[in-house]
Amino acid sequence: MLPTLNLSGDVLLVDRVSTHLGKVSIGDVVLLQSPENPKKTVTKRVAGLEGDSVTFSVNPIHGERSKSKTLVVPKGHAWVMGDNIYLSRDSRQFGAVPYALIKGKAFCRVWPPEGFGLLKKDD
Repeated sequence: MLPTLNLSGDVLLVDRVSTHLGKVSIGDVVLLQSPENPKKTVTKRVAGLEGDSVTFSVNPIHGERSKSKTLVVPKGHAWVMGDNIYLSRDSRQFGAVPYALIKGKAFCRVWPPEGFGLLKKDD
């Protein structure tokens, strides 16, 4: 989630109730159980919800033109992406994630102090 979040040391406040009530929106930063390693929790930004069409670059290479692909997010799933499109492992590699893997929605960074603030959708 660079540059929005640091690789380590950031402390986030997380709402674990909204995700169970289906109150997740495009642009939200969410914590989810990794579809690739169930023992790992990852942080990604929601880029699409069920029924949405998402267009993304396939294997983006910095400075080069890459192919794009469009698909519709299946029912009961979300499309998640990291903010660093060149280095993030996200739905472009592992596909849409079931809502059940979304464990919480981050809404505020409380540490480090210089990064304190709400995690807005336009961050």
